Amino acid sequence: MTVNKPAARADIAIVGAGPTGLTLANLLGGMGVSTILIERNMATVEEPRAVSIDDESMRTMQAIGLADAVEGIVARGYGSRYLSPRQKLFLTVEPTSRDYGFDKRNAFQQPELEALLRAGVNRYPHVTQMFGWEMQSFSQDSDGVWLEIRDTDGAIRRVAARYMVACDGGRSPTRAKLSIELAGSTFAERWLIVDLVRTENRFRHTEVYCDPARPCISLPGPHNIRRYEFMLHAGEDEKTATEEAFVRNLLAQVGPDRDCVFRRVRVYTFHARVATRWRENNVFLAGDAAHLSPPFAGQGMNSGLRDAHNLGWKLAEAVRGAVPDTVLDSYEIERKPHAWEMIKLALRMGRVMMPDNAIKAFVTRAAFRLLGAYPPARDYFAQMRYKPKPRFAAGLMWSDGRSENSTMVGRLVPQPVVEDTHLRRRLLDQVLPDQPVVLVFDEFPDRLVSANSVRLLQEAGAEVIGLTPEWINPVDGSFSVYRDVSRLFSVPQMKSYLGHALLLRRDRYIAAAVPVSLVDSLHEKAAALGAGPSSAPSAVPLAAAL
Repeated sequence: MTVNKPAARADIAIVGAGPTGLTLANLLGGMGVSTILIERNMATVEEPRAVSIDDESMRTMQAIGLADAVEGIVARGYGSRYLSPRQKLFLTVEPTSRDYGFDKRNAFQQPELEALLRAGVNRYPHVTQMFGWEMQSFSQDSDGVWLEIRDTDGAIRRVAARYMVACDGGRSPTRAKLSIELAGSTFAERWLIVDLVRTENRFRHTEVYCDPARPCISLPGPHNIRRYEFMLHAGEDEKTATEEAFVRNLLAQVGPDRDCVFRRVRVYTFHARVATRWRENNVFLAGDAAHLSPPFAGQGMNSGLRDAHNLGWKLAEAVRGAVPDTVLDSYEIERKPHAWEMIKLALRMGRVMMPDNAIKAFVTRAAFRLLGAYPPARDYFAQMRYKPKPRFAAGLMWSDGRSENSTMVGRLVPQPVVEDTHLRRRLLDQVLPDQPVVLVFDEFPDRLVSANSVRLLQEAGAEVIGLTPEWINPVDGSFSVYRDVSRLFSVPQMKSYLGHALLLRRDRYIAAAVPVSLVDSLHEKAAALGAGPSSAPSAVPLAAAL
């Protein structure tokens, strides 16, 4: 067995081609960054794992040009029904708002999603895919990272990269080699996961059986598939729990699927843990390597996709040398608190699903029924407003002096349908370039920002775009202006920014906000976000990649 000379050099090496790694590879590919994607398996997964993709992640799919393709394989816009031990409804969650341009909950099959993401990577000849290669070791210095990888035949090669991102799962070898610990807890509860080839249950929403005797979740999927999750008791071992007769008896208690064909039957112990640090010099952790979440909020994979979107553009700017190293430090500063918020949400939802006893179960149901009589409280749950929206308290942003609850700085900007001066309608991100954007939100943005100010901001790497509220028709000036058709900028928190210029990062988070009269002050802040997209090599069309 011999070690060859460096097989390849790239700006970024990604270890692990799950949803997080594949999404990051698509982002970097689209940004013109040379990337090597290393995956120990010969292909993407063939068994179902994650089953839900949210609106924030769909916006990431939009950023990599795959939103339409992903929407073609998902069951869009499903909700949840919470049921008592007697299977009586006591809480309905069916969100209809589209704050970020997409349905808040969408069901999918992970094998289909990963295959689609891999086809997306095929569009970029500057992204090298090394499936069937496993990382054996790595070392790093101030210049970058050296990886030693081995294929299934035992051949060993070396890879050199400026940065490495470990998307290598909950048991991350990279995290172990760096001696990075996980903080948090491991559940004592084990859950039996049953995936069906086809269901007889035609109810399109999730059913949550909040029964202290045996909590259960029934999750819908596209093409009439379904997943059941049953909590196991302390005395039930894995061998017994996965026996066919045992599983079919459980299915018979919660619906019509007793005799359906199994696709997968597995026992899992869930975790609520976060890595104590997400960066070691030139090596980053992302996805399950950085955080592990119980499944009750459906946020495990989605948190990984948020990692990819946050880190991807920062790496792209870093390899160009356009930003200081503190930009890369902001990845953990921004993402770690929100990842933990999603884990805490899952824990709270788990307490609703898994009451300790009948008394707690009764009190919980009574409380939700009481709240359901009060419309604002009912809408709070029905529209999933209990889910913390992404918000950064610190990181790559500049405070506008408003309170934590009122400021939009550090938050993902809403994505309305917008209309241009030719009456064409598109989602906001479709009209924004992949670079920092100064979004001028005013009734008459064309009158308030001079051509000289536009030139100044463009020199700093930012494009200027105007947005009018729903009640004002747009007029182009020295930059394009659009109208907010969906009225997402008319809700009180956003409407308070009428007459302001918002500085948007490449991941569409609001980095700064100033009155329009101070728009020139965004020049230095825009420059700190990088100079925008480089000249990316031509991409193969998705249809050809598929």
